[in-house]
Amino acid sequence: MKLKLPFYIHKVGAGFPSPATDYIEDDVDLNSHLIKNAPATFIIRVQGKSMNEVGIHDGDLLIVDRSINPKNLSTVIANVNEELVVKTFLKEKDNNYLRSGQNKLELKENPSVIIWGVVTYVIHKFH
Repeated sequence: MKLKLPFYIHKVGAGFPSPATDYIEDDVDLNSHLIKNAPATFIIRVQGKSMNEVGIHDGDLLIVDRSINPKNLSTVIANVNEELVVKTFLKEKDNNYLRSGQNKLELKENPSVIIWGVVTYVIHKFH
């Protein structure tokens, strides 16, 4: 499914105001901007506040790509004790960890933990 929205020629300033125009350049398909590998991509809604410090809030939608290998400090979706959770992936010399807040889970000691994919975008309502 393609969702096309109007795309304006000018960028919006975040500083001092500039003259605005009403010229539309083209339609934008959000799928082409947010999804690089459609067969490996899914969207999941966040429940909870443990990732607030990295800008992920309760109710946000996460776009997750299962074809990407996590790098140090990647935000990932993992299966921990048969529950999907969002965590920060930490890569260290001898081991890898998952972290949210102050909680740290060592992957070497928990071989049943499976990384499902890497979060590529966060969509949340601007309050």
